[in-house]
Amino acid sequence: MKLQFSGHESFICKHFWLKKGYDFISQNRNFNDEDAVTNLGVGKNMVASISYWLKAFGITDYSNEITEFGHNIFNDNTGKDPYIENIGTLWLLHYNLVKTAKASIYSIFFNEFKRGKNEFTKDQLAKFTLRKIEQEGKANANTINADIAVFIRNYLAADYKLAKADIEDDFSNLLFDLELMQSYQMENAEGKNVEWYRVDNSNRLDLPADIVLYTILDNTSYSQSIPFRELLTGNNSPGVIFALNEDGLYQKIEQITLTHKNIVYTETAGVKELQIKGKMDKTQILDGYYQD
Repeated sequence: MKLQFSGHESFICKHFWLKKGYDFISQNRNFNDEDAVTNLGVGKNMVASISYWLKAFGITDYSNEITEFGHNIFNDNTGKDPYIENIGTLWLLHYNLVKTAKASIYSIFFNEFKRGKNEFTKDQLAKFTLRKIEQEGKANANTINADIAVFIRNYLAADYKLAKADIEDDFSNLLFDLELMQSYQMENAEGKNVEWYRVDNSNRLDLPADIVLYTILDNTSYSQSIPFRELLTGNNSPGVIFALNEDGLYQKIEQITLTHKNIVYTETAGVKELQIKGKMDKTQILDGYYQD
């Protein structure tokens, strides 16, 4: 997939934007229409940003058609959580954001950069990303830096925001309730304070086991027998995307096997794997989660 680091117009995805954009598309409206600004009640650049985030989160496809996932969450009549009131929905959206890789920095960070590196500066992430895209023959440091700034602001809790940030953004960034990222300052060799960021692997007690199961069933690279190590460290794995530590992933698997009798976790001769016996429907897993 082509790497992309622009399109958000330097706006984070605000909490109400996905539902607003979903309703807009559901009314057969187009983001290129002259009255889109009026109908959405935002500025022109924000219209473009909403369109971008809908694709990045997998709510619409590249033709601006609503996906099955988008309908399943945001439809007023049949949607599971149209106003994103459930923490599981936030975890699902985070998963989709990384998996779709429309906004490339999210996949690059969780699937590549973060491996073995829980603490980082903006400069470190920017240099890593620039080296990666230079392999494709093009690199723009300003674009990358702007994209990284938005990436951090999508996750960072309000207490850690820069003072110059828009005060409205402090309470509207979609993903900060996940508490995935922390920030702190540390002096460098020149005695200057440098902002550092940290995404620790942890147990993720607020991450529902059925959301983890949904992402496992959604990963087309998995067979019906999946090594534990692959679930922990593989590309787009629950361990990687949700920043789970080994104990945290094991706890989620234990919960999954307790409630889904056709899923078994085995440890034989040092080989740990999850076995899915028979066909399972990921949509039914979500149905069961939201009905509980």
